[in-house]
Amino acid sequence: MKHHPPLDPDFRPAVLWNRNYAAKVAQAPDARPLAISLERGDATVSVYRTKVLSAAAGNNALNVRYVERLLKFLLWQRGGYRILIAGAPELAAQIQAIYSPDGQRAFDYHFMGRKVYGRTMEVAACEWENLPEARELSIPLGRNLDGCRIGFDLGGSDRKCAALLDGKVVFSEEIRWDPYFQSNPQYHYEGIQETLRRAAEHLPKVDAIGGSAAGVYVNNEVRVASLFRGVSEEDFEKQVRRIFFDLQKEWGGIPFEVVNDGEVTALAGSMSMNDNAVLGISLGTSLAAGYVDPEGHIRPWLNELAFAPVDYRDNGPVDEWSGDAGCGVQYFSQQGVARLAPLAGLTFPSDMAFAEQLVEVQRLMAEGDSRARAIYETIGVCFGYAIAHYADFYDIRNLLILGRVTSGEGGGIILERAGAVLRDEFPELAIQLRTPDEKDKRHGQAVAAASLPKIH
Repeated sequence: MKHHPPLDPDFRPAVLWNRNYAAKVAQAPDARPLAISLERGDATVSVYRTKVLSAAAGNNALNVRYVERLLKFLLWQRGGYRILIAGAPELAAQIQAIYSPDGQRAFDYHFMGRKVYGRTMEVAACEWENLPEARELSIPLGRNLDGCRIGFDLGGSDRKCAALLDGKVVFSEEIRWDPYFQSNPQYHYEGIQETLRRAAEHLPKVDAIGGSAAGVYVNNEVRVASLFRGVSEEDFEKQVRRIFFDLQKEWGGIPFEVVNDGEVTALAGSMSMNDNAVLGISLGTSLAAGYVDPEGHIRPWLNELAFAPVDYRDNGPVDEWSGDAGCGVQYFSQQGVARLAPLAGLTFPSDMAFAEQLVEVQRLMAEGDSRARAIYETIGVCFGYAIAHYADFYDIRNLLILGRVTSGEGGGIILERAGAVLRDEFPELAIQLRTPDEKDKRHGQAVAAASLPKIH
């Protein structure tokens, strides 16, 4: 490493670990090809091809580490419930045990299986001749600005909305709310409905409504979403899974479309920059991501990079939800700031919310506090290596960076340190780091969301 995060000296970038492993494989005359296929519920299939070391006993730990972390990233980037591994049957058996109801990745097993795709997750060895062919889908997204539209964005601490008349914003606002630990789904329903009503007051009529929210949404159906984490499983099935269909009925059945907030972030960036190949990353309550490919389309991927590994140290910080270590949410979110604060010498009350801790760190940064600066420098260095890691899985020309963690002077430090890592370690990557202008910060996400549905 040419750069070291000041508060996190044990950080081991996934991108450098993988490249060192690849170099070792390249020097091994008995290295083997390996392929991982991931089948999703819509019958699309991703296939990732690579190479691994031989099956010699001395290589097993490295091979398992490489393939397990690779599969973990692919699952949360692309999604999949049926996983086939060709080229290394002994590795397939070990990965199957890890991704099982009682394995280390039991959370991922249940999440990717029943919760996202409604099926039992399967991991199995596969002969080369039986490996499925890749079947990827590219989907046009949004960019519709005709008529009277409402766009909304549901975050963990606020909900934004905008009213558009033939593409012109005539109203926008941001309302604080606290959805995470609300057990009554009526709280969420009434909050969203209030936002829509307030926006509608500024339009002669409403032709279409588009929205974005954290979580996994398939054809407007809520599959998994942290916004509803406080709701019981029974109430989720009865009142949350089809909440947006219920809202659509309230608005007379007009075109109504909701997608993951990361996709809309990337769409907003693409529309603002008039360019494609955009990976949008929001450092906020969690880590949200979305991708617009070089043709300006999206793919039926999850892009939930909050749970994709970026740090390969043995004892990395553990995400309390998934139980896995070294994943992005612990580094690039309000939670990441709270994790680093005590390492910087800052002490906050144990019951102080992450959002409030972030506000306090931002205040200290504005006052020139060196402890706060160290937090942002640490995030920036780790982020630079993570961006290079993402570039091994996405075709990126533009990286759009936004979110509450990037507000104020600290955001500039994150960008500067990340940019330095990319220049010094990965000069071959021609990625433009971009942040939204003030207009897009205010309502860019809601405007992009409003453009999602087509008016029939």
